[in-house]
Amino acid sequence: QAQLDESGGGLVQAGGSLTLSCADSVRSGIRLAMGWFRQAPGPERDFVAAISWSGGITNYADSVKGRFTISRDNGKNTVYLQMNSLKPEDTAVYYCAGRNVPYFSNTSYHTVPEYDYWGQGTQVTVSS
Repeated sequence: QAQLDESGGGLVQAGGSLTLSCADSVRSGIRLAMGWFRQAPGPERDFVAAISWSGGITNYADSVKGRFTISRDNGKNTVYLQMNSLKPEDTAVYYCAGRNVPYFSNTSYHTVPEYDYWGQGTQVTVSS
C-alpha cells in the first residue's frame, strides 16, 4: 500500500505562486502514475494535472494550462505541482492521487475512478 502525503498549501495573493508536493511517505516501491485534483466547496473533485510513471507524459485541465506544471522525482518518490499566476478561482483543497501501473508505463489518467490511492488534501486559498 502506498501512502500519499501532500504539503505546500497555504494562503497566497492573486498572481502569486505556490508549489505543492506529494510523497509516497512509506516508500512502498509501487510504480504510480500520479495526478492532482481539486475540490472547491461541493461534491465534485476536478482534474487538474497528471503525469505518467516515467514522467514522459503530462496533461492539464484547460483552466490551468500555461500556469501550472506537474513534475516528479522518482528517486524521492515525490510529485510536484508548481502553480503560478494563481487566481481566486483556484481556491480549493488539492489532492494528489496515485495509480499502480506496469513498469515504464507511459500513460496518464484523468478521472477519479482511475486512481487507487489518495492523499488527505491540502488547502490552497487565493485572495483577490
